[in-house]
Amino acid sequence: MLTGRKRIVCVGEAMVELAPRGNAWDVGSGGDILNQALHLARFGHDVAFLSVLGEDPFAPRMLGDWAREGLDTSLILRDSERATGLYAISIDQHGERHFTYWRMHSAARRLFAHPDVGAAMARAEEADVLVYSLISLAILPEYGREALLGLAREMRRRGGQVAFDGNYREGLWEDVSLAQSWRTRAAGEADFGFPTIDDERELVGLQDAEEVAALWTEAGCGEVVVKLGGEGCRLPDGAFLPPAMLLKPIDSSGAGDAFSAGYLGCRLRGSSIEESARCAHELAGWTVMRGGAIPPRDHAVPYSSSSSSSPE
Repeated sequence: MLTGRKRIVCVGEAMVELAPRGNAWDVGSGGDILNQALHLARFGHDVAFLSVLGEDPFAPRMLGDWAREGLDTSLILRDSERATGLYAISIDQHGERHFTYWRMHSAARRLFAHPDVGAAMARAEEADVLVYSLISLAILPEYGREALLGLAREMRRRGGQVAFDGNYREGLWEDVSLAQSWRTRAAGEADFGFPTIDDERELVGLQDAEEVAALWTEAGCGEVVVKLGGEGCRLPDGAFLPPAMLLKPIDSSGAGDAFSAGYLGCRLRGSSIEESARCAHELAGWTVMRGGAIPPRDHAVPYSSSSSSSPE
């Protein structure tokens, strides 16, 4: 286990986020791996985001916001022919979020066709940890998916580690069998795996956390933590850890991303599996009780207390 402050490269799509605010919309940014990257940067890790943004009015503001959070934006490429993807959030009376997307021709989909991706990949290979998800793979053409798995293999060959989140979105895949195949391949190249029980039910029909953990372990994944939503998580040793308290979410956007980042952020600093899972629950709980996938820091922010208790 690598411990201390890590150099992390997160690969995924960043989108413009439109969140309801009364009769108007707040403009922000989001994306599953972008969310995790920002959380990991807040934990004090050295985090770079590898992606492509369009040449549109939203991109400069997004880059500035992320830089102020401590995120390294030097691996973010620009595409003059495409725009950044966009999504709008609607939230029901239970705090559950629903998304409407405009992303089919987003700049991020051409990451591995960008003329500067070779130099960015060479820098990424030198990192300690790679983080990506099934959504990261879903938005790419086949050659891009192969390239991303190749990056995972190369980083592990160099002694680095890989974290893979099994976020499944049916609408991003040509068919379910293709998603199953890429999920299994990516899990086999991962040291940390974060499947979600609802995604695995939809993807392969599994109803039980034990079955999910067994499937990912058999694929070759090292440390598998099954996310169970409000019920907690299943740890790699088979134990179940519920959240410290039952919450009524204000906005569940980004809860799973916060959990994965909270767990990984603490594990990479040397915390135990159980300590890291408790940290993950704390961060996910803090997130869902505030608006947006990455709420602004406040007096109750959990990053400092969680990270300061871990060894450097």
